[in-house]
Amino acid sequence: MTIYISEEDKICNIQQAFNDQFPYLKLEFYEQPHAWGAPCPPSCSLSPETPIEQIRMVHTFGWIDIGSLRTAAEVDYDFRKILGLSIQIYQRKTEEWLETTMTDDCTLAQLNAECLDTRRKAFTWQRQANWH
Repeated sequence: MTIYISEEDKICNIQQAFNDQFPYLKLEFYEQPHAWGAPCPPSCSLSPETPIEQIRMVHTFGWIDIGSLRTAAEVDYDFRKILGLSIQIYQRKTEEWLETTMTDDCTLAQLNAECLDTRRKAFTWQRQANWH
C-alpha cells in the first residue's frame, strides 16, 4: 500500500491512512529527525492539524510505500529522504504507545501482529483471572 502526500495534506490525514492499514501502529511527526535507535523528544512532537506545507523540508509531493513487508526503518527513511518529514512509528502493546526504536528492523506486519498477539494474551489472562 502507498500513501500519497501533498503539501495540502495535514498530518492527521496521513496518520489516519497509516492507522487504517495497521490498527496497532501509529505515526507521529516531529520537528527534527531522530538518531538511529534514539527516541524522539515529546516536546518536538507536531500537532495532527499541522499542514504538511509548514513542516516539509523537501517541497514536493510523493508516494510513500507502507506495505506490510517494509520495515519501520525503511518507512522512516522514505519519509525523511523523499519528503523531508521526520516521523516515528509507535506500537500499542497494551494501553501504552511505545516507540519502535529497538525494533526498527521489524516489518510493519510483524510489529502490528506482535501487538495483536500481546493484546489477545492480555485478554485471555484477564478472562482466566475472572473465572477463578
